[in-house]
Amino acid sequence: MTEFDYDDLGLVAGLEIHQQLDTATKLFCECPTELRDPEESTRRLTRYLHPTRSELGELDEAALEESRVEREFEYLAYDSTCLVEEDDEPPHRIDEEATTVALEIARLLGMEPVDQVQPMRKLVIDGSNTSGFQRTMLIAVDGEIQTDDGPVGVEDLMLEEESAQRVEETDSGVRYSLDRLGIPLVEIGTDPDIRSPEQAREAAERIGMLLRSTGKVKRGLGTIRQDVNVSIADGARVELKGVQSLDDIDDIVRNEVRRQVELLEIADELADRNAAVGDPQDVTAVFEGSDSGVIQSALASGGVVRAVRLEGFDGLVGREIQPDRRLGTELSDHAKRHGAGGIFHTDELPAYGITESEVEALREAVDAREARSAPDSAGDAVAIVADDPETSELAIDAVVERAETALEGVPEETRDANEDATSRYLRPLPGAARMYPETDVPPVEPDPSEIETPELLTEKVERYQDEHGLDAGLAEQVAYGEYMPLFEQVVAEGVDPTLAAGTLESTLTALRREDVPVGDLTDDHLRDALALVDDGEVPNEGLEDLLTALAEDPSLTAEAAVEREDLGGVSEDEVREAVVEVVERNAEQVEAEGMGAFSGLMGECMGALRGKADGDLVSDVLREEIQKRA
Repeated sequence: MTEFDYDDLGLVAGLEIHQQLDTATKLFCECPTELRDPEESTRRLTRYLHPTRSELGELDEAALEESRVEREFEYLAYDSTCLVEEDDEPPHRIDEEATTVALEIARLLGMEPVDQVQPMRKLVIDGSNTSGFQRTMLIAVDGEIQTDDGPVGVEDLMLEEESAQRVEETDSGVRYSLDRLGIPLVEIGTDPDIRSPEQAREAAERIGMLLRSTGKVKRGLGTIRQDVNVSIADGARVELKGVQSLDDIDDIVRNEVRRQVELLEIADELADRNAAVGDPQDVTAVFEGSDSGVIQSALASGGVVRAVRLEGFDGLVGREIQPDRRLGTELSDHAKRHGAGGIFHTDELPAYGITESEVEALREAVDAREARSAPDSAGDAVAIVADDPETSELAIDAVVERAETALEGVPEETRDANEDATSRYLRPLPGAARMYPETDVPPVEPDPSEIETPELLTEKVERYQDEHGLDAGLAEQVAYGEYMPLFEQVVAEGVDPTLAAGTLESTLTALRREDVPVGDLTDDHLRDALALVDDGEVPNEGLEDLLTALAEDPSLTAEAAVEREDLGGVSEDEVREAVVEVVERNAEQVEAEGMGAFSGLMGECMGALRGKADGDLVSDVLREEIQKRA
């Protein structure tokens, strides 16, 4: 990957971190914040959403474009879904626990809380909210974090409701699940102080550490999302949404910088060529006998083929602007927004069943010039869309609009982050017209004086070493791991810290690798299992079997699993009896080898006791019995 001089390019970047809070109930109702299996849904409802005007009578451009795509939104509801989530009842008051956690986060970020928290409505009509808007509220402003390359300001911290979870695309629109809708979410926005991909990643890691320090944020895939705003001096602000992994942030920034550099170079080349964009034309007749499967499928169902001449674009539509993505991919993304499968363009043809003669006929139909050898006579490109009449018209118009922006350089827009750290067009940047006051929820006045500052994870690592005797590696694993709150709880209840840490970080990992469904273990399962082992009612050696039994049948309690699996410990007298039997059975070996026989006999003793005795006790008794006979 090409590495640029980011200072020279004038790179400016900022972050928006979205983190779900681990509260007992949702932000505006008393429903649980646990995700459900879509197969558990008990009913379904549908919505059609349309943009509304702001208080000033303005329509948000992003919402307006979204509304041009006619879609039905279907929602999966559950036995835990309430009328608030269905948008059939006004929201309740703001959840106090969520507000408290948000204020703790604000304190860790060095932010100033607002005097009054005023809920607002943010217009969202992509179907992810049944109401057509998301409720959000400003909690604090003016914070700062430190990075190796200098401070990064934190502009604001918002508390808002999480959107519904997209399940799948349907023939008529999108299917969502209502289990995630309304989970409290904080959005942290930094100032545009970031000047390199590495600093972007470091800033995100720092914020992530501070969030986890509260012990009140959800963990796992999808519970935290990073948006990155990127621009260069001659480019434009682009919002990259939905970066799932911290590991991808620096590559996302690098690829966006490259995209903007390439688009600027393409714009300069198009200006040198006096490039222009023509008007769409119907070229169905050119392809009536085509062997292209895509085109024939469209025509067979009454579709048409529309084309546009891109004057002076020859060779540039196929130019790579991100890994495996070209200017033509950008044009295709815009066509897809209106339901088309994509586009074909002459920089990649003949191909896909389209022949050389059809390409020549296409050029002739739209009066597109062939490229000639002279530098001042660049050729034209042609883009085509094959689909039903309405879709093809909307899609080719979108291609025209995007091609016209290519003449100017880099468009401001919102893009969706791909798994390979590239991005694709999503929608225009939203404006101020999407926000207006929420009239159903009264404002609240927070009291920051009652908020305690959480202990940082870095401080926990040091404390776990000093107070609990954990080594540095295990202390860090526990502090940064998802079971940190549970570790703190069981240790406070008297469980040995080394036992708790080893179980939560090592034993569970080992069981997961053996395909034991440890994700089905509840905190109560783990807490009770650790207590039984710590009290000596179950030997250490029986812990894995106990956890496996609970994971495979979560309806069991730890005590019931011990009884069913016969995992209870044995007395010291029973241990000695079993060890003596093993030693006497191997008397000749003991006489000949002395303590050299220990290792082999230890395994035999543990097998005889079926893992129901503590290994240290068995070891001590065995050594004693061997020494008696040596």
